[in-house]
Amino acid sequence: MAAPEEMSREELIALVAGQAARIAEQDARIAELAAANEESAARLARLEHLLSRNSGNSSMPPSQDDAPGRVAPVKPKRRSGSGRKRGKQPGAPGTHLAWTDGPAERVDRFPQGRCGCGAELAGAADLGIVDRYQQHEIPAIEVRITQYDQHRVMCGCGRVHTATRPDGARSGPVGYGPNLQALAVYLMVVQFIPAHRVVELLDSLTGAAPSVGFVHGMLARASALLAEVDKRIRALITLAYAVCCDETPLRVGPRTPKLGRKKAEKYLLVACTEWCTSYLVGDRDLDTFKRSVITELDGAVLVHDRYQNYDSAALGDHTHQLCCQHLGRDLGDAGEVYPDAEWPPQVARALRSLIHQANLARAAGADGIDPAVRDNLVGEFKHGVLVGLSETTSGGDRPGERKARLLLETLRDREADTLRFAFDLRVPPTSNQAERDLRPAKIQQNISGRLTSEKRTEDRYRIRGYLSTAAKHGRNTFGTLREAIIGQPWMPPDPAPA
Repeated sequence: MAAPEEMSREELIALVAGQAARIAEQDARIAELAAANEESAARLARLEHLLSRNSGNSSMPPSQDDAPGRVAPVKPKRRSGSGRKRGKQPGAPGTHLAWTDGPAERVDRFPQGRCGCGAELAGAADLGIVDRYQQHEIPAIEVRITQYDQHRVMCGCGRVHTATRPDGARSGPVGYGPNLQALAVYLMVVQFIPAHRVVELLDSLTGAAPSVGFVHGMLARASALLAEVDKRIRALITLAYAVCCDETPLRVGPRTPKLGRKKAEKYLLVACTEWCTSYLVGDRDLDTFKRSVITELDGAVLVHDRYQNYDSAALGDHTHQLCCQHLGRDLGDAGEVYPDAEWPPQVARALRSLIHQANLARAAGADGIDPAVRDNLVGEFKHGVLVGLSETTSGGDRPGERKARLLLETLRDREADTLRFAFDLRVPPTSNQAERDLRPAKIQQNISGRLTSEKRTEDRYRIRGYLSTAAKHGRNTFGTLREAIIGQPWMPPDPAPA
């Protein structure tokens, strides 16, 4: 190509036009790259935000905190100057193996063998007891076959009477006793052991080897015996002043999702109080919620995690308490999205302090939190929310900003539902009771995986609700289960007068 000073006017015009076209093409390419880079940056930010989810800033379980790529939750700073040592604290009740004055059996032990002089110690003079030792032991477990012969007798008046079979006996000439039946159900429902492994365990421990079908069928039989207890538990929950609710996914049935579903799973819903637990297996839709005990509540306070179905008018006209544990996680997430902002820790601190003051007042038997202390903390909460709203005027573009804005709007618009516990000590500030009652279901999923039958799963959680309620009343789990097996299930008592 000739130098520009040697080119004609027409050649220069053509050269400039070609360069302009190339520049326009490069500009378009740069714009495409810039857009792709911006999209990649946004995608990376979303991925980083998703990887930052943990049990401290979301509803993820702690068991997933150590998954590859996950960011561990920030450990709260220890309060300085408490002087509290690890382990049991002075004055706290302890447990120990205590001496009992009424042992089931006494055994005298004497020296055996011969003395150095050659005499037998069996004929030696008894000088009295010099040491005592009590051993707590369980008998060796082995199946024992007992034959019951039911006799018929005739009274002097001519009437004939026939002896009944023992408690828990089924039809047929041979059957398993209530202890073994209860143990099979206990292992499946409480310890989450699959039916075939229950058979192996029973065989190795007792020598009895029932079929897998018999063991699995015990779920249906035990559940049927608890139908009236289940109704009573639901009725007692309807009388409660506050009811904690929650739900969790449950892998049940075929592995292939139904048409229109992404996952092959159901949901386990729980409605519970300090004394009762009721489970329901279904979906996370309104139809399932309508079948729950929630629709039977009359004026109770629902404590929940803000899932939309709890606010549906189809469930009835309820008062609400938003779970402050979930709010605290969301505030922790907002603090990571806005690390320099003061409002997330301020609002979270105010909620924690109100919960602490409510616990102190409840423990002291007071009617409520000291009004001056409460009003000061409520003011701190309100000011933090207002500052957050002023600093987040829109949903923003970064991952987490819209969620933080929606959280602030919830705290503003549902202030009464957030702080109800601070004005009424009968209302728990969190739905932790419901989360505790759902935790066994999550453990079961980790141990034994997918449950094959939806119907047997419903039976399983009717039994679980019965045992959970019994445990809350201080009842022994196995003994309470055995009572159900023999047809005499324990019934929860009426609530104490308010």
